[in-house]
Order: sequence, then C-alpha cells, then structure tokens
Amino acid sequence: MSEPLITPDLVLLDVDLGSTKTDVIHRLAALVAKTGRADEAGLAADALAREEKAVTGLGGGIAIPHCRSAAVNTNTLAFARLNPKVEFGAADGPADLAFMIAASEGSDDAHLTLLAMLARSLMRAEFLEGLRSATTPEQIVALVNEATAPEAPAEPAAAAVAAAAPAGARKLIVAVTACPTGIAHTFMAADGLEQAGKAAGIELVVEPQGSGKVEWLDPSLIARADAAIFATDVPVRDKERFAGLPVIESGVKRAINEPAKLVSEALAAAANPNAAKVAGTASAGAAAAGGGSQLSVGKRVQQALMTGVSYMIPFVAAGGLLLALGFLFGGFDIALSPGVNGARTCAQLTWLSAADCQAGIDAGKSIGALAISAGWASGINYLGAVLFAIGGAAFGFLVPALSGYIAYALAGRPGIAPGFVGGAISVTLGAGFIGGLITGLLAGVLALWISSFKVKRWLAGLMPVVIIPLVVTFLVGGLMYFLLGKPLAALTQAMQDGLSGMSGGSAILLGIVLGLMMCFDLGGPVNKAAYLFATAGLSAATAANFNVMAAVMAAGMVPPLAMALATVVRKKLFTEVERENGTAAWLLGASFISEGAIPFAAADPLRVIPSMMLGGAVTGALSMALGVGLRAPHGGIFVLFAFQPLPAAIFGFLISLAAGVAVAAAAVIAAKTIWPKKEVVAVS
Repeated sequence: MSEPLITPDLVLLDVDLGSTKTDVIHRLAALVAKTGRADEAGLAADALAREEKAVTGLGGGIAIPHCRSAAVNTNTLAFARLNPKVEFGAADGPADLAFMIAASEGSDDAHLTLLAMLARSLMRAEFLEGLRSATTPEQIVALVNEATAPEAPAEPAAAAVAAAAPAGARKLIVAVTACPTGIAHTFMAADGLEQAGKAAGIELVVEPQGSGKVEWLDPSLIARADAAIFATDVPVRDKERFAGLPVIESGVKRAINEPAKLVSEALAAAANPNAAKVAGTASAGAAAAGGGSQLSVGKRVQQALMTGVSYMIPFVAAGGLLLALGFLFGGFDIALSPGVNGARTCAQLTWLSAADCQAGIDAGKSIGALAISAGWASGINYLGAVLFAIGGAAFGFLVPALSGYIAYALAGRPGIAPGFVGGAISVTLGAGFIGGLITGLLAGVLALWISSFKVKRWLAGLMPVVIIPLVVTFLVGGLMYFLLGKPLAALTQAMQDGLSGMSGGSAILLGIVLGLMMCFDLGGPVNKAAYLFATAGLSAATAANFNVMAAVMAAGMVPPLAMALATVVRKKLFTEVERENGTAAWLLGASFISEGAIPFAAADPLRVIPSMMLGGAVTGALSMALGVGLRAPHGGIFVLFAFQPLPAAIFGFLISLAAGVAVAAAAVIAAKTIWPKKEVVAVS
C-alpha cells in the first residue's frame, strides 16, 4: 500500500521559516527529508531550479514551490502556514500558505492525480479558509485528504456535455491547460476556467494536459464547441483536433489569475466571424495576428524561428557526426578529386583498373565516390566514404528542414510542403540559410492567410492537404525564381566576399571576427555565413584557407563545451533540464555542433550569447595567431589527423579551444552570479 501524500509531521503551523523563499524552500525540503522521503540537498536544489524558471507565488497568499526530482523517493506534500509572510513573487504580495509538492521522477498516474486534485482545491475559497483556521496539523491533513479523496464514479464531464442537448441552449467552450511541469498550474488553471464557466452560465470543459494520463476531450464535443481556450506555456498536444475553432491563447498563469476574463474573450471570439482560428496542426503561434491571441507578432516570429532551428538540429547532429566519422575512417581528402592538391590517387585508394580509375576521374568523381565504386576492395576507405555520403545527405536537408518547420510553426501541416520546397530552392539558387529563413516565413504566412478563407464544407477537407500546399508552393517557388532568389543569393555572396576582403589584413583580427560570428547565433545565418566562408575556401588549398577553417571550427566548438563546463562548475546556477542539456553538450561540442548551446541561449540570451562570443573571439584569435591549419570542413576532435602542420597544429588547436572554453564558461558564470535573471510572474 502506498504511503499517504501528507502526514502530521509534514505540517508546520504559524512558523517563521526565514525571510526569503529560498529559506522557506530549504526548511520545507529539510522537513520532507526528516521523514525519509527525500534527500534534502537534492530536493532543495531542484525546487530552487524550478523557481528560476518562473515564480510559484499564485496570489491570494498562496505559494506552491514544486518539482519532480530524482532526490524524492515518495511523492510528498509538505505544508507551512507562515508567520511572517514571505515573498514568492505573486503580483498581490507575500504568501502565508506554502505547499511544497515533491514528486518523484517515477511518479505513477495515481499520485499525479492526487496532486492535481490538490492543485484544483487551491482555487476554492472554502478550502483556503479551512487551511487558515485549522489549529492542529491533523486538521490540515484531514482537509488535504478530503480534497484529494476519489469522488464517487460519475459520468465524465466531457461525455456528459457531449451527450447533452444539441448546441443552442447554452454556449460550449473547450479548453486546454498545460504548464512545463504538468503538476500544479495545469490543474489550477483548469479549475479556474471551469468555475468561471459556471459563473458565466455556459458549458466549459477542460482538457488538462498534465504529467499523468491525459483525459482527451471527446471529438464530438470539440465538433459542437463554439470556441476554444488554450492556456498553456508548452505546445498543445494534437492541436489539429481543434482546427477551425475560434481560439483565445494565453499563458497558463492568466487562466489562474483572470479566468473570467478569458471566458469573456472566448465568448466574444465565438460571436466574431473574423476572430483568430486554430489552423491545421499549428503550434503555439498558429493563430492570426489579430483576434484573441495574446502573442505578439514578434513573439510568433521568434517561436517560429526557434521551431525551425529545433527541428533542424537532429539533421545537424546526425549529419555532422557521420561526416566526422567519414573523415576518421576515410581520411580528410575523401571529398576531393584524386591526385588534386595532394589527395590520394585512385591507384592508392582502390583496386580498380587503370581504365576505370581514369573514367572516374574524367567524370569528376571524388575519392569517396571512387571508394564506393570499388567497394570493400578499397579497404576501410569504403566505410569512410559511405559514412561521408550518408552524412552529406543528412546535411543536405538543413536548409529545407529549417524553412519547412518555420512554416509549420506558423501555419501547421499546410505549411510544411511549401516550406521544404522553398528551402530546397534556396539551396539551388545559392540563397543558402538566408533564403531558407525567408522562404519559411513566406510559406507560413501565406499558408496561414489562405487557411483563414471561408470555403464550402465539401472543399474544407481538401484545403489543408491539397489546395493550400499546392497554391503556396507555387507562390513561394515563383517568388524565389522570379524575384527574391538572385537578390538573396547576392546578399549571401556579399557576406562571404566581405569576409574574403578581410583575409589580406590582420589574421588575428579575422580570427576574432570569425569567432564572434560563429558564436553569435549558434548555427543561425551569421554562424553559417562564417562556416560557408571557411569551407568554400578549402578548394583553394592554401595555408591561409586552412587557418580560417581551423579558427572557425575551434570557435564553433566553444559554446556547447563552455556551457557544459559551466553546468558542472556551478550547478546551482542552472535548472535540472539545463544540467541534462549540459551533459549532452560535451559530445555535441566535441563534434563541432554549435547548436548544442541553443537551449541555454534561448532561455537566457542576454547572459549566454555575449559570454559565448567572448570565448569564441579568444579562440579564433589564438588559433590564427598560432598558425593552426585544418583541411577537414567538419568533425571536431574526430579529425585531429587533418590539422596541419602536425603535431604542432594539434597542440595549438587544443590550447586555443581550452582558452576560449574557459573564458566563455567563466563569463557566463559571472554574468549569472552578478546579474541574476529577473523572475517573471506571468509564466508557469
């Protein structure tokens, strides 16, 4: 039999637990640890890390510090009635009631259900009054147990409403609530909306998308709904179910603080034929810029760009590692033509006949292509060539994936095809990553605009899968070929020419500029412009070009490695999720995948990006000053054999990299320590 969620020895009444929320969290963690349910230090650290994401003061004198932690072995609820009150970041002042929800990483649905029921009870005035008037810990335990006691079996709310009389008597609104942890705010927002719906005299059914099992809304219920409310801080799961419904979007905290206002806005949207509507499988930014959405145009664009980058990262990771392994097994010259600039000859590489070798060379085949033709006769080169070919194919999807998923973030499924095609055209026309960004935004905006058209019911089903992809693909492709392609290609070329113009000046200054560019947007267009400048110069096979390639690769490795180091040196400055990302960043950084630092930069750009740029500038300058050359365009530590001159270049590369990583890690730690990130009340 499982242990109870709360016991009298987990309750403190009218106590002074310190003057700050950090003090309170440490004391409550100690209280839980005293019962043997958790490790004090681990629980306190994880709860405080959760506080860094967003404050847990709810208003009305309530605070619910909470976390899911490996330090917890039994799901636990601790309670303290504070005297004096302590500030937890709520807009209306300090809290006198503090619940600590300590959930284990392996929490089952039963315990999560209990925690959800408690969270919903915190929205009820009679429950709060009971907590404030109780005189013994046993009374608190009884109140909590009553609030979390399973109710008598009843027809589920969604099913009950779905079985009710057809729409017309009362308005019907469906809602989704979700917060990052899926424990407290998700269910408090749900209860707030349900109570507001009752007060407004309407049917309002909520789907809390919490950490446990999700009770999905009945499709027939959604079909009859007049409007939808999305009170979420994370993407709504299976959002396409709500396609066509007028929608109000907001953060989850607003459903707790202003549920009646959200309901009022949803009713207004239901009556407004021009209100924003859910489009296809759109993500959080899918609604039109007007109407009821609470997201600004700038925020929508930012979300779309981040979505594109996040979906592009797997292609970078897979392609980059495979390319690196290809160089490791096949040699740095595997992408070159045989016998050119010191590359191996066909005879050195394969057992092909002289005629076959000459035919391959005449056809412009690379060493890798010849190795694949020769099969295992070319030895380990064959494996390297295959790995290189697979990695190159994965890398070929970078720009199309970036463009396609930017469009997907804006318009949902109808935007994917035109976005991918636009990205592919950008590569064909030489517009590169800049073109991919433009085509993604164009495809998303056009698909979203066309999806807002009112059409006959018989045509509505064809719109997202046939009409919109067809029309928007033609429009985006036509714009690229007839209008935008050449200017964007010229802009990309101008950026590379600008860098080329600097190569005749100070090598150290060029290294600083390249280092800054590689760390500015971590795989974005500026980073890629520097990288393309370096790789394009490899064909010239001069010492200066090899020096540029080395500086670019070393600087690009700095951000993930520096963030990984920072999460080890000062764990308390980072959330649990960031520490997990830091573990993965070691391998990503070692493999020259700058995108490994994106999660850190996205969460705290003002402190992370300048720190990374400082480290990248140091590495770029040192690499150029030490004369480090590199013949391979990718691979990180897997291509140490491709540095020149050996062995001095390897030591120069490692010294440059270590110095930049140390500087960047120290800078971000100092920035986070001296200039703490301000807490934001409006996010769960």
